[in-house]
Order: sequence, then structure tokens, then C-alpha cells
Amino acid sequence: MTTTIERAKNEEGLYPTAPRPDTETKPVADRAGTNPIFNDQKLKLGLFGTNCSHGLTISHVDTTYEATWEHTKAIAQQADRMGFEALVPIARWRGFGGTTNFNGSNFETYTWAAGLAEATKNIGVFATSHLPTVHPVMAAKMATTIDRISGGRFGVNLVMGWFAPELEIFGQKQGEHDDKYRQGQEWLDFVKKAWTEPGQFDIQGDFYNSQRVESYPKPHQGPYPALINAGNSTAGMAFSARNVDVNFAALDTLENMADYSSKIRKLAHDEYKRTLDVMTYGLVIVRDTEKEAKAAFQEVLDKGDYDAADNVTALMGMQSQSFRAQIDKFKERFVAGWAGYPIVGTPEQVVEQLIAINKTGMGGFIMGMIDYNEELKYFDANVMPLLKEAGLRH
Repeated sequence: MTTTIERAKNEEGLYPTAPRPDTETKPVADRAGTNPIFNDQKLKLGLFGTNCSHGLTISHVDTTYEATWEHTKAIAQQADRMGFEALVPIARWRGFGGTTNFNGSNFETYTWAAGLAEATKNIGVFATSHLPTVHPVMAAKMATTIDRISGGRFGVNLVMGWFAPELEIFGQKQGEHDDKYRQGQEWLDFVKKAWTEPGQFDIQGDFYNSQRVESYPKPHQGPYPALINAGNSTAGMAFSARNVDVNFAALDTLENMADYSSKIRKLAHDEYKRTLDVMTYGLVIVRDTEKEAKAAFQEVLDKGDYDAADNVTALMGMQSQSFRAQIDKFKERFVAGWAGYPIVGTPEQVVEQLIAINKTGMGGFIMGMIDYNEELKYFDANVMPLLKEAGLRH
């Protein structure tokens, strides 16, 4: 005997979709009210790389920091109490060798974010996602789950994939630069559709082909979770300007920050009729005296793992003998902050530097520290009040 539901399947090629309650088909709240990355702080603050061994320092510098769940959770909860806006992890699948095997011990970022979403109350929690390694259906479902856990505080840091040995782990080859962004656009369009589309839909593209896709419930925050991207090339800037809420840039001078911020904001406005925030990052070392801060920074360099730094720069194509001196200097910036902008000094000097960064158009600073948990306590007691006095925080 053929049942009614079987007949429906035979005639339509699929089981009919039952009506769903609003709690599944619609977001619970506007993300402007749930995700702190959209709040009105003049300078937003976050932590970068707390899910990986050695954080942002390719160095054997002394620290109590370790990539354990107990430690990374304690760091997240401290930043949450301080009112920081974002926890941004590094997506890593293997280390960079050398004596540190830099970032070689690490937590996968979606599950890390889910755990921290439950362990925190107010801070935004991001997953850094290598798009070629995660299918859009899986990514959309994981993101929605974390967003529901967090009450709308989740976001995705979109990464196209640049570290060829990692892609080889997944049986993939490093594609041409601009092709990676074409795939990234198709991936993101697919994920957004899963987050917002009622009923079922098909995808037929150059990179993804799926039939009868449906995804319930929808994310907590509407229209979908916050998106950030660190694309700084021409293709990367265009991708950010078109799609994301925050562009995350590695920049070496205040002049370059001002130029970059102005350029990418203009691109978003002129080409895509969008507004876009811009943030940068770096290692923060704050001590009672300038001498102590500079000595701590120098210790990072003196104890640096330059073999691992060599591996990083080689993978980035930075091994030309014609520019040996420049590359060696740049390598120090990898050792002390993963090529970010270092902020070193007394509490007053650190605030002055953050003011200068904010004046370039940067809406936030995502920081690494030598010893996240211990140094966050000092930052909270000595820097946060000065940031409020300066009008960067309230």
C-alpha cells in the first residue's frame, strides 16, 4: 500500500515541507542590538589568536599563556568582563615549524566559538573559516547553531586560504589568487541564502552544486551573523567592500592606515552603496615605564624563532635576496605580532597610540599580548580608564 506521504514524494521528487513556526523561519532580533561589533564605541577592542599556541608571537618569550581550553576560556571571560567587542581566532591546521612550531597546537574555530559563546555573556565571538575547507551547508548550519547559543553575538571571519600545505591536507591545491575570491563569493552567496531563504532552493555554480537545500532555524541575529574579512589585495578589498561589515587590515604606518581606510570605505560607498568599518591589529605591550615596555618587546625579538618566521615569509613569496634587509626587518614584525602594528609603552603612551590609530579612520584594534590573561588584568586597571577619559570608550 502506498501512503499519502510516499505519493507526495513520488510526484514531487521530495517530501513536502511542513509549515514552520516563526521561531525557526525568522531571526529573533536585529543584529545591531545583539552583536557588540555594531555598538557605538568610538574604538572597538578585541583579542586575536587566543586559540593557538604562541598567540601572535613567534618567540620563546616567557609567558604563562598556553593553548588549553581552561586558559583560552579564562582569557575570553576576562575580555568579556572588560567590555571588549570581539574574540577573533586564527584558523590553523598545522604549524610553521621551527623550534616553536608556531601555532601548531590550536583549536578549531567553530567549535571553539561555540564553547566560548556559552562561557561568555556580552562579547562578540567569531569563527575564522577557511572557505575552501568547509562546505557552505555545513558552515551555515554551524554558524546558526553558535549564533543561537550566543544570542546573536556570533560572526564569521572569511578567509580564502593562502597556506598551501594546509590546503594540501584537504586534498586541495592553492588556486589562482582572484579565482579564490570568485569561489569565496559563490560560497558566501550560498551561505547567505541558507541563512535567509524560506523553503528549499537549488545552487548551480562554478564551485558548488546542491539541490533542495533547506536550513532551519535561521540565525538569532538578522539578517545574518556579522562578517569580517582581511583581504587587502585589489580582489580582497573588492570582496570586503561588497560583502562584509568589517575589513581587517595589516598595516605598518599611520599614513598607510589613513590611506587604506579612506580608500576601502570609498570603494564600499561608491561601488556597492554600503558602509564598511575598518580595523587593524597588533601586539600590545604596556608596562609601568617605557623602558620596561621596550625591554619586553625586545625580549620577544631576542627569543624569536626565526626559522619559523623564515617559513612564513617563504610561503608568502618574500625570499628575494635583492630585498634581504627589508625582508629581515619585516620578519621581526611577524615575530612580534604576526605582522601587525605594535603598540608599546606606558598606559599613557598606549592610549596616545590608540588615539592616533583611531584618527586614521580605524574603528577598532584587535590585539595580541605576550601573556593574555595576566596582561589583560593590567590593561583593565591601567589603560581602560584612560581610554574612557580620552573619549575612545564609554
